[in-house]
Amino acid sequence: MKRPLFEINDLSLSIGKNKILSSVSLDIYEGEYLSIIGPNGAGKTTLLKCLMRIITGIQGAVLLKGVPIEKLSQKVIARHISYVPQSDGRFFPFTVEEFVMMARYPYLSPFTSIGAKDKTAVHDALTLTNTTRFAERQMNTLSGGEKQTVFIAAALAQGSKILLLDEPTTFLDPKHESDIYKILKRINHESCRTIVSVTHDINSAVLQSNRIAILKNGKITFCGNAQDVMNNTILKQAYEKSFMFIKHPKTGKLIIVPEAAE
Repeated sequence: MKRPLFEINDLSLSIGKNKILSSVSLDIYEGEYLSIIGPNGAGKTTLLKCLMRIITGIQGAVLLKGVPIEKLSQKVIARHISYVPQSDGRFFPFTVEEFVMMARYPYLSPFTSIGAKDKTAVHDALTLTNTTRFAERQMNTLSGGEKQTVFIAAALAQGSKILLLDEPTTFLDPKHESDIYKILKRINHESCRTIVSVTHDINSAVLQSNRIAILKNGKITFCGNAQDVMNNTILKQAYEKSFMFIKHPKTGKLIIVPEAAE
């Protein structure tokens, strides 16, 4: 059996007196699409930040390709991992092309100039995400969906094989949400990139992912095949409520039926 890209072993994190993550163990494999779901405050975003070493001071171990992550420089980590954070409305005074080019920083230094390889990586990322059409526009002129697509283009231009995404479709309309998921599917299938996505959308997680991990109170309560999560024994433990299910008309997979207020 091949070795995981990420090995998370007994990972715990406390901030002050608050236990954020507690004995989390999880393997993440090359080319898989893993969704992390769970209630608010479960530690999902914190877990992603630990994998990127944005948050330090952890107990336990995180191995990237067999190497403890604390032994790797941030630039080396960036060559392996791209991180797309939650959309927060920040101001970016750059054109789309300039913003995506900045993602090439792991391969540049203050004394090197942008080369053909960098330009090709940016061109390919813009093409794959269909953002070439507004490459010259200022980032602040983009809609939320357009901006989120550009963030993914930047993650691709970075050249890493692992994409960590934190709520990639939050606040997006149905069309842009669908477009984002199509792009992620292409990235996962055609480029064999590993995707780890935090989401609150259980249905999308089941439809998009190979595996799902559930976090609750900083602990993994389930990790397995995406379709196996559609089970009230598992979901009620995580969300403290029951759900109704129906088969998706195209895929045949079980999805959750939205509740109607009475």
